[in-house]
Amino acid sequence: MPATVEIPLPDSLLLHSKDLASLEQRSRFLLAAKFFELGELSSGQAAEMSGLTRASFLLEAGRQGIPVAELSEDELATEFE
Repeated sequence: MPATVEIPLPDSLLLHSKDLASLEQRSRFLLAAKFFELGELSSGQAAEMSGLTRASFLLEAGRQGIPVAELSEDELATEFE
């Protein structure tokens, strides 16, 4: 069974969410995305933590400006050609 952490959130965050369930989903995604960005979770682990498929997680992370792939300089050059 995975570990569970309870984190108190300010009520003001509810202003940016439809309801408590959407706030929980958004919070899970943002926390998972940050751990992914720091290299502490794989994309699969982050997707599982956020309750998304891996593809959905990677798409949303990209939309949030989080790099989802590390390319070498040669790979980058090829992409830009």
